[in-house]
Amino acid sequence: MHQFLHLPGQHSIFYYALLALLGLVALQAVITGFLYFLKKSGEKRANALYAFLLFSMGGTLIHYLLQITGADQFFPQLAFLPVYATLSFPPLLFYHIKISVYPAYRFRATDIKHLLLPGGQLIYFWIIFLSPLTFKMLLGRQFYNPFYGAMETALYLATSFAYMYFGYRYVLQKRRQLRTSREVQLVRYLSRFVQVLSLLFAIHALFVLTDFISFEFLHINLRTIKPYAALGILSFAAVVSWLNIYGAQVLIWGRKVLR
Repeated sequence: MHQFLHLPGQHSIFYYALLALLGLVALQAVITGFLYFLKKSGEKRANALYAFLLFSMGGTLIHYLLQITGADQFFPQLAFLPVYATLSFPPLLFYHIKISVYPAYRFRATDIKHLLLPGGQLIYFWIIFLSPLTFKMLLGRQFYNPFYGAMETALYLATSFAYMYFGYRYVLQKRRQLRTSREVQLVRYLSRFVQVLSLLFAIHALFVLTDFISFEFLHINLRTIKPYAALGILSFAAVVSWLNIYGAQVLIWGRKVLR
């Protein structure tokens, strides 16, 4: 996301309100994620997967915050923090849904293929983070490719929609096999969760694609337009916020229904 301005005196109140909102959403994701590790009700693996999902999305939001504030320019090492985890979102969401509706499922060797992209991205960024700063600054942003460029963005959007679709299919499949009141409530929760998430992510994807098309084909950098840049990052924050809201629902009153 584009860095708006870097001198504190030149910012408007809306800029600081945006930072406060994004920081709050990221903090909520981290806190809710830790609470999911402590959650005793429900399937433990599904809880852990949702915790990691919140961490990955919250970390990515922190990455955007560093770019917006320009902190990575004042402190170059921050530009290489290994918190950008967009490719972890799709499989974590998918397996959370799958194991939630089918807790008897056991991981198989064939499931490893779903870890290749997110694992590669995570390892790649850790290698960069641990490399000498002078070496990283010499290579510049190109050092991030292939996990921080057009290909990564395409993979992020395509796999997110694909995994959401297949995850929702498991919810629909479970709907035809309901046996207990808990399963009825679980399917109701997950169905609404994925539907709203898909809508919010579609809005976010629209901003990402519009930005890419305008820059690559029309040579217009929409990120220099402050309202557009703000709405773009807010579209991602809305996705993370919905993950927080759903997670809080399950933690607070959902555990009574889904125990």
